[in-house]
Amino acid sequence: MDKQEIAKKSAEILINTKCVGFNAAEPFVYTSGAIGPVYVDCRRPIAFAKERNQLMSFATDILKDLGIDYVAGGETAGIPYAAFLAERMNLPMLYVRKQPKGFGRMGQIEGHFEEGSNPNVLLVEDLQRDGGSKVPFVKALRQAGAQVKDSFVVFHYGTFAKSEERMKELSMNLHALCNWWDVLDVAKEKGYFDAATIDSVELFLNDPETWQAQNAHLKKA
Repeated sequence: MDKQEIAKKSAEILINTKCVGFNAAEPFVYTSGAIGPVYVDCRRPIAFAKERNQLMSFATDILKDLGIDYVAGGETAGIPYAAFLAERMNLPMLYVRKQPKGFGRMGQIEGHFEEGSNPNVLLVEDLQRDGGSKVPFVKALRQAGAQVKDSFVVFHYGTFAKSEERMKELSMNLHALCNWWDVLDVAKEKGYFDAATIDSVELFLNDPETWQAQNAHLKKA
């Protein structure tokens, strides 16, 4: 199965399990306080065994030829996906904290690899917006002696130029099952949402600031 077909089927799974949503009439409020008509929750798929299994099969197809030695989950949402992939690919697993835990051995990386072994480690998270969360994980792994050339996420926003810039800064390749454009294409094809909602979402994805200015009146007090 090629990557385009994987993206389409992954997007459909995320829609059907309500892990992604469109709502232009009652927009979502983000952590920043901004509003928008799209929402994604990539922690939710772990509760759907059949669908989760299919997503991880797609991931294995994408990742199988990268020569990975270890799978490392980024705290916290990347940890279950790293576990699923490590089990499926029969690879050892690590997980990485955002910062050293502050007690005991002061460890930032849990698990083990031999000093000087220079393993090829895949960094796993649930999603990527602009890639900022990866910086402490990559830094910690590289300081410990690992090679970190590739990262996997279930979902990549695909709407922030900074995301690609940051991957270049980190000298990394990003592998994702799907992004907002894939979700939008599937929503159009399958008729999941009405035309007005689709048009509103498309405007938002192309120009979030204009959309927010035009729809500021919809934000609840």
